Amino acid sequence: MSFITVLIIIVGLLLGLVVLVQNPKGGGLASGFSGANQFGGVQRTNEFLDKSTWTLVIALFALCILSSSMTGPSTISEEAPTEFQELVEDEQGASAPAPVPAQ
Repeated sequence: MSFITVLIIIVGLLLGLVVLVQNPKGGGLASGFSGANQFGGVQRTNEFLDKSTWTLVIALFALCILSSSMTGPSTISEEAPTEFQELVEDEQGASAPAPVPAQ
């Protein structure tokens, strides 16, 4: 279980970095390489960042679903009632106030 949690944290951090590298107007990291085509060119850098963003999003989604399915349903212990259960029992057990006599 902790291994999946660590993977979720790593994928989340990588996703944050990839998103921060991108420029909302389409420049981002690619704008720094506009004159240097030996790095694959501007278009390929944008495609790489776009594909890596979607890949990390899908991986994060799948890991979260996997983590959720491995934990199973949570059970409420019958031995120790929660504060909400105590409040409900107090309200149900309380008697209605007596009516005020008319003067």
